Amino acid sequence: MRVLVTGAGGFIGSHLCPALAAAGHESRASAQGCDAVVHLANIAHGSASPADLHRVNVEGTIAQARAALAAGVRRFIYLSSIKAAQPEDAYGRAKSIAEQALLQMEGLEAVILRPPLVYGPRVRANFLALMRAIDRGWPLPLASIENRRSLAYVGNLAHAILRCLEGAAQGKTYAVSDGAPPSTPELCRAIGRALGRPARLFPFSPALLGLVPGMARLVQSQAADDAAIRAELGWRPPFTFAEGLQLTAEWYRAQGG
Repeated sequence: MRVLVTGAGGFIGSHLCPALAAAGHESRASAQGCDAVVHLANIAHGSASPADLHRVNVEGTIAQARAALAAGVRRFIYLSSIKAAQPEDAYGRAKSIAEQALLQMEGLEAVILRPPLVYGPRVRANFLALMRAIDRGWPLPLASIENRRSLAYVGNLAHAILRCLEGAAQGKTYAVSDGAPPSTPELCRAIGRALGRPARLFPFSPALLGLVPGMARLVQSQAADDAAIRAELGWRPPFTFAEGLQLTAEWYRAQGG
């Protein structure tokens, strides 16, 4: 299968393109002559302005889908977000609007994937910052948090995208995750085990912690129910949560931390 991957140079794209090649598919830079499009090229964080999020994540996605149809490409896989399920900010709303536009586009075989936090080698932003904090032995006020937050190892997400390319998934919306969601303290301890460093957690009021800028996500729950993709496409994540963290930790160490 010939596949256009938008955002191929990004974090997820840099894992997806080798996975496509390993499965016998060909990555292309244009929709001309392609069999499918995987659209990754969106603003991937919520700090952008609502106007920019709408311009890129909504208008840009619709334009890409129209270009695909004009080139005769019907299968269109859109990497959305778990935040689109119940939008609480401009990022989630933009993703949700883009989803609906794609699913309503005549002639398009749209498939929507909603991953939670994606991690793996070359990860950046908050996950990398948490790894660094644990690796450096910084005390973290996270021991009292009782929540559930799903994650998806980037290799598992790439595998799910492949399954959606090859399976009867058109018109479907699927959540994707590693499996049972850990709590924030469990995640920290699991990262510590992968790094060979103890996670130094101490108790603190979750209610007060949630008021600290940048910390609210660590307190809240955000669990993905990926039962549909498992039941309908027979998908199973090829990497366990522990394996994904170990591979991420090995990359982190190789980069010098």
